[in-house]
Amino acid sequence: MEINRKHIVLILLVISGFTSVFTRKKPPVKPNVIIIMADDLDSRQLSCYGGKNLRTTHIDALAANGLKFNQIYTSEAMCVPTRASLFTGLYPVRHGSFQNHKPVREPLKSVGHYLADLGYRVGLTGKDHSTKPKTVFPFEIVKGFEPNCVAPTDDYELDDVREFITRSEKPYCLFVMSINPHTPWTVGDTTEFNAGKLILPANWVDTKLTRTQFVKYLAEIRRLDNQVGDITRLLKETGQDKNTIVVFLGEQGAQFPGAKWNLWDVGQKSSMLVQWPGTIKPATQTDALVQYEDITPTLIDLAGGKAIPNLDGKSFLPVLLGQSKVARMYAYGIHNNIPEGTPYPMRSIRDTRYKLILNLTPEQAYYNRFMMNPQQTDRNSVWFSWTKEAATNPQARFITERFVKRPAVEFYDTQADPWEFKNRASDPAYKSRIDLYTRKLQEWMKQQGDSGAAIDIVYTKQQETKP
Repeated sequence: MEINRKHIVLILLVISGFTSVFTRKKPPVKPNVIIIMADDLDSRQLSCYGGKNLRTTHIDALAANGLKFNQIYTSEAMCVPTRASLFTGLYPVRHGSFQNHKPVREPLKSVGHYLADLGYRVGLTGKDHSTKPKTVFPFEIVKGFEPNCVAPTDDYELDDVREFITRSEKPYCLFVMSINPHTPWTVGDTTEFNAGKLILPANWVDTKLTRTQFVKYLAEIRRLDNQVGDITRLLKETGQDKNTIVVFLGEQGAQFPGAKWNLWDVGQKSSMLVQWPGTIKPATQTDALVQYEDITPTLIDLAGGKAIPNLDGKSFLPVLLGQSKVARMYAYGIHNNIPEGTPYPMRSIRDTRYKLILNLTPEQAYYNRFMMNPQQTDRNSVWFSWTKEAATNPQARFITERFVKRPAVEFYDTQADPWEFKNRASDPAYKSRIDLYTRKLQEWMKQQGDSGAAIDIVYTKQQETKP
């Protein structure tokens, strides 16, 4: 049978139609997101980050199945500012919570608004003291995890979490905010650990009391790891694991001298693991420099939203997708000591290797009321065991003296000196870099509206929303 030109055209159109059907990709499905956040975690204790005192099996599994970030930092090593930065994508001076327990400004928007606008249900279970006012943080509060970080127990249940993640076909973002390992270190099984065999951080003074308290702290890290395991098992049981991104965050450092409430790396340096089935290659890691302010912009990006103008954070989605090894050039730090002690403002800037700290009132002595109150030596007496040891131990004297009395400028090579013991501020070999970083830091402070030492004051209740 002779086939004319019309028949050929018709056959080609039919073939083309079938081909387009079979090669057309399905519209991308928006992933669910679960973010599990620790509280005062020394991330160096996690075995996937090199810790030797315990094996954090469930947290390590996220590293084995996902991407480990080696260079993630809080901008302020305190709970409320860190969480406000996580939720808003803004640095502390701009969101207003630049002192611990100081409320954010109004009106502001946060991840609760941005993801809701993209069709997400946004919930939070657990520690919730950084979710007020509701106009700024419109989370659905989900029962299940303990909301009070100083509670003597951390009992939790997953029924309400299960209901939230299986309620509807709409995608969700759920923040699971553990209170471990925040003081008072009263939960977890301490019998797992032998105090005498523990490997202490190099910036600690080795005393009997320090080891006793460290056992309690590690027991809470074990409790945290078990919570991570319970959440990941729940995802598998409910069939949510295939289209759910799981993020683990370490927050800031531990409530031991020199970590939390400071700008040394043991306070600022954190941990982040991201498991994204089918997208992130398992057992990978990155040295891309990121901060907590970058997380909300990244969530917006992966949910298909457009970048929000004027946020301080920037999306690191290209790093997650393996398209880039770089996220930002510099990470910045800020500390204002009130209400945790007498005024002691600090500012910092770093890249992946070098770090500059400016202590803005170096003539003053550093003081923290939770660790160093001579009228409450029984409340947390680790510090006083250190100062007693310093009377006869030169290394203990060095550690305690550097904690109390600090120079105006500190500069460290964090690769060669990860515990930041060797201040290179007066080394001529680093002068040009110190000058550059000082200028960059001052430019950042100006851009933020940060007047430095002048803002580390007591604010009245009425003034708290107007930094």
